[in-house]
Amino acid sequence: VQLQASGGGLVQAGGSLRLSCTASGGTFSTYAKGWFRQTPGKERELVAAINWSGGITYHADSVKGRFTISADNAKNTVYLQMNSLKPEDTAVYYCTADRERWIPLGREYEYWGQGTQVTVSS
Repeated sequence: VQLQASGGGLVQAGGSLRLSCTASGGTFSTYAKGWFRQTPGKERELVAAINWSGGITYHADSVKGRFTISADNAKNTVYLQMNSLKPEDTAVYYCTADRERWIPLGREYEYWGQGTQVTVSS
């Protein structure tokens, strides 16, 4: 499975960005999908995840109410809508997928995209 993320950039605090990730190969529609982020000196964090059907989602407490994960299995694409961005959201965001149909927690996912930088200025 190859994952290609896009949509990162520079935004002011309070602004919005929408990340997209399109998959090729594999059976993406049957996989759980997730967005991780990482900043230097910090552990990689699972920001949001969605199960294979899109019926169950997970959002980390740090982004709950501001970020929303969604997926369009017909387009092999997963999205992360990020609103009310804060400087502490600055990170490299990674699109991921896992053959586990439900939402894996506490471990890394199997497939990773190349990462897209999100920078939030104060």
